[in-house]
Amino acid sequence: MIISHEQVETMAFLNQIELSAEEKEQYTAQLNVILKYARILEQLDTSQVAPMIHVLPLYNVWREDEVGVGLDREQALQNAPESEEGYFKVPRIL
Repeated sequence: MIISHEQVETMAFLNQIELSAEEKEQYTAQLNVILKYARILEQLDTSQVAPMIHVLPLYNVWREDEVGVGLDREQALQNAPESEEGYFKVPRIL
């Protein structure tokens, strides 16, 4: 598949991007290079490669929950922009 100037113009229009004639030419060339490389990758034999989600082994690191001492009300409200009757005061949203 080869990307044409008209397709680049259509993509720019749909994304509400104004492109100069030089930029359209540049993006057309760049997209065609990317597609050419993708065609090369399609020719690779990946039948012996196991499917994977990520190239590095990922695993969840769990820690035990521990009960600790939290902030008291005065400490929690100390840096609040506004507080009222011991609570954070925030703008009303309707």
